[in-house]
Amino acid sequence: MQRRQWFLLACLLLPCLGRSASPDVWSGVDRIVAIGDVHGDYTRFVKILKATGLVDERLRWSGGKTHLVQTGDVTDRGPDSRKAMDLLMKLEREAQRAGGRVHALIGNHEAMNVYGDLRYVSEEEYAAFRTKESERLRNRYYEHHVEEAKSAGKEPEPRAAWEQKNPLGFIEHRLAFNSSGDYGRWIRNLNAIVQINDTVFLHGGISPKFAGETIRSLNDRIRAELKDFSKLEKGVTTDQEGPLWYRGWADGQENEMAESLVKVLGALSVRRMVIGHTITPTRAVMSRFGGRVIMIDVGLSAVYNGRIGYLVYEDKKWQAFDEQTRLPIPALADAP
Repeated sequence: MQRRQWFLLACLLLPCLGRSASPDVWSGVDRIVAIGDVHGDYTRFVKILKATGLVDERLRWSGGKTHLVQTGDVTDRGPDSRKAMDLLMKLEREAQRAGGRVHALIGNHEAMNVYGDLRYVSEEEYAAFRTKESERLRNRYYEHHVEEAKSAGKEPEPRAAWEQKNPLGFIEHRLAFNSSGDYGRWIRNLNAIVQINDTVFLHGGISPKFAGETIRSLNDRIRAELKDFSKLEKGVTTDQEGPLWYRGWADGQENEMAESLVKVLGALSVRRMVIGHTITPTRAVMSRFGGRVIMIDVGLSAVYNGRIGYLVYEDKKWQAFDEQTRLPIPALADAP
């Protein structure tokens, strides 16, 4: 069933709800922990949260006033996206009560799950949404498919082929990512970009194409497009040079792009950019452009053979960790 049809069906079953978006600029933060792409690897994600003191053994927030930034792509490829999202949603509430913050940012894969590009959803992810009612619900949707095909003068897809495309848990998954579902409602109100102190965090990167826009305007545009799919075609969310997809700062030539980067950072009044999206060639957190770009997608998920890596700011210094080994992050030449 096409994306628009799922959207309309889900709206019939569930009421439309919303919540206010989070602030996207923060200052005076003493400790930051940044984690890149999780891709369904709940176990390694939790390992980092424990290693950094952000959660206790019962997975309750223990990070005090620390700001946790997860730069998107919690979903897809691995088996436990749902568990990782549930944990992030819980920690958001607990961290705020403790004076800290959890900034779960929109990655391209969160957006894809919302607007219906499901190429990278694993079988295990669908299975995580199965219930004892899944068979009955799927039967109901197949009947709707048959009725819809007949009303359009078309032959309905044979049941076996349709069920292969719609495994048990698939319908619940789609409803959960709808505008009224727990995950769809949550994602549609997240930021894609956040600035903390003098550093901007996001999934792909802010390209020269979007250097003239503010963090707030980009966040607002992406949220609007995820709430109204008619805006996607020429929007920011699916643009390969947009914040969710851009790879220029990750794999472009530094000597050719350094001047452009300085202009982008200057337009935002920040000094560095922390990005995920592109797995580092070293499979560890690494910096580029003299420390002005820090890449934190280390291929954490087991689907990439799993590597523990994360970034920490404390005592006014940036430190990267590979497993438990500290890695140097160069200080900017003009750093105070």
